[in-house]
Amino acid sequence: MRLSYNAPVVLSLTFLALGIFVITHTIAPFLQGWFITYPIFNLVNPIDYFRLFSHILGHQNIEHFVGNFTFILLLGPILEEKYGSQRLLVFILTTAFITGVLNAVFFNTGLLGASGIVFLFILLASFTTFKSGEIPLTFIFVFVIFIGQEVYSALGNDNVSQFAHILGGMIGSVFGFKVNKT
Repeated sequence: MRLSYNAPVVLSLTFLALGIFVITHTIAPFLQGWFITYPIFNLVNPIDYFRLFSHILGHQNIEHFVGNFTFILLLGPILEEKYGSQRLLVFILTTAFITGVLNAVFFNTGLLGASGIVFLFILLASFTTFKSGEIPLTFIFVFVIFIGQEVYSALGNDNVSQFAHILGGMIGSVFGFKVNKT
């Protein structure tokens, strides 16, 4: 038996985020700011453009990291097999960019973590058995349960960006319908 790098995008994302977590929480905490999208966006600062994508790699603590990557490692390989590595990477980067931009425009807090990607994956996973002309009942239940919970949680004040969760789920839904319509 040999090890297989069976889901290159998912595994690379995981190893990259793990490496960044270790570095920013041990030897170089001053780099943590590179992995947060801040509410003030400086159009002439190239690092701010980098942060629009890199915020999905930064995590507040080990619980935050483990919570996100448990779902990513569980759902990601299935999604990568169904949609392909290149398409899944586009889904991830699009979600990171949209959540980063909209957070900078509409909110006065920073954004970090891969939870938008988790919700992208959760909603996208409900389309794995999609047939043209149908709406999977599992999609409806997943949407109502996960997005409904986030809307409810948004009424509280817990330092969690339910906005990124909801937006990630919405993007997963759009990609799921768009990619699977044929």
